[in-house]
Amino acid sequence: QDYYGKELQKSEDLKTNACITSARPLSKMVRDALERVHEEVVARYYGCGLVIPECLTSCRILDLGSGSGRDCYLLSQLVGEQGHVTGIDMTKGQVEVAKKHIAYHTDKFGYRKPNVEFFHGYMEKLGDAGLADESYDIVISNCVINLAPDKRAVLQEAFRVLKPGGEMYFSDIYSSQRLSKTVQKHRVLWGECLAGALYWKDLYSIAEEVGFSPPCLVTASPITIGNKELESIIGDCRFVSATFRLFKVPGGSWARPGQVIYNGGIVGHERELVFDANFTFKEGEVVDVDAEMAAILQSSRFAEEFLIRADGANTAALQGCC
Repeated sequence: QDYYGKELQKSEDLKTNACITSARPLSKMVRDALERVHEEVVARYYGCGLVIPECLTSCRILDLGSGSGRDCYLLSQLVGEQGHVTGIDMTKGQVEVAKKHIAYHTDKFGYRKPNVEFFHGYMEKLGDAGLADESYDIVISNCVINLAPDKRAVLQEAFRVLKPGGEMYFSDIYSSQRLSKTVQKHRVLWGECLAGALYWKDLYSIAEEVGFSPPCLVTASPITIGNKELESIIGDCRFVSATFRLFKVPGGSWARPGQVIYNGGIVGHERELVFDANFTFKEGEVVDVDAEMAAILQSSRFAEEFLIRADGANTAALQGCC
């Protein structure tokens, strides 16, 4: 709270390159939406990359560690006036910046009433902020889970508030090995998102324990520290900024491989949908998918965007839940 509320006043105050690693090139639609976000909100934002999943119209989204609200105001435009975005952050000063500009953005976007709200609270304890079970279609997080000592509690709470078929889409920093106590207790390295980085293999075990589908890796980029003193403390450990998507697949969902055809109906992704590092769906093209991906597509908000059929069979498209 002290580091993000007092020591950092603008993104230029960061002491490493960790929080300026870009996830993937931005579409024109996202760039245009970003330009409509208030300059103070952008200046007080310290995330790494940008976490904007696809197929967002009318969705309810929760942003964990929303900071000054940049991603929330960006998503506010993409979900539309019928959608809703909630931001929660542990740093009171950041939440105050976000709340201060609600009226500005409501007017800027031409909405009759705000479709965003912000809470001061902890992502390990969403219930304390009044966030109910199965109340969101998507949970996003941008480089903040590493700041939480109890990663399992964060994923458990995200799983709880997601609707069946819901998705957790998040960017974070991962380490090539488990970090020493010396690194973990270093104040600046913790504030810069490195000392709390999860060993990447542990993400897979925690996700399984909580009940999520196996993590789908979307993008990964190596992180350079750019600070000799801090590099000497870290030693031979390496870090990556990675974006994963986890799904809350309901029990009894599709449990066999299948074939899918993307209909090209997602705005901004009409010709192809780059779903993750393994699957890119081109409009009208038949793609063989494993049982896990078939279950994800069939049970999530993507169901109406695909014809899904059993491998080799001409069964009708399955209907989505959202």
